[in-house]
Amino acid sequence: MSRDAQKNPGWVTAILAQPWLLPAARAALVSAYVVGGLAKLLNFHSAVLEQEHFGLHPGWAWAMLAIVIELGGSVCVIVNRMVWLGAGGLGALTAVAMLVANDFWNLTGEARFMALNAFFEHLGLIAALVMATCLAGVKHSSGIAGVHEQP
Repeated sequence: MSRDAQKNPGWVTAILAQPWLLPAARAALVSAYVVGGLAKLLNFHSAVLEQEHFGLHPGWAWAMLAIVIELGGSVCVIVNRMVWLGAGGLGALTAVAMLVANDFWNLTGEARFMALNAFFEHLGLIAALVMATCLAGVKHSSGIAGVHEQP
């Protein structure tokens, strides 16, 4: 494939050059973690029961860990600081969750189908967190602010 065939169309390049795009994408990437962390924080008892439901004991410790990682990691990704730590924590938490809550290999029928889909959705989310970490601190090809916010 020629180099020209690999380039984005002009309109795509124009959208990608917008200074608000990458901060918005980082916020969207971690939005489920922000909502989940706040929900756990506001209803800690339910968060403990959720952890125990999935066999994670003591539930209170796992719930606290999840809250700290979901909220702290999200802040790191959103503000583009220590993204490796925030995204790494979110990725590790997601890996634990997908192995514990989406054990499709132990299920059959519709439950297996749903768990299999959720497992690979979580895997894709982990990949996106890896990509966000790779992009953190990299200058945007257009030279416009967005990914080069880190010193």
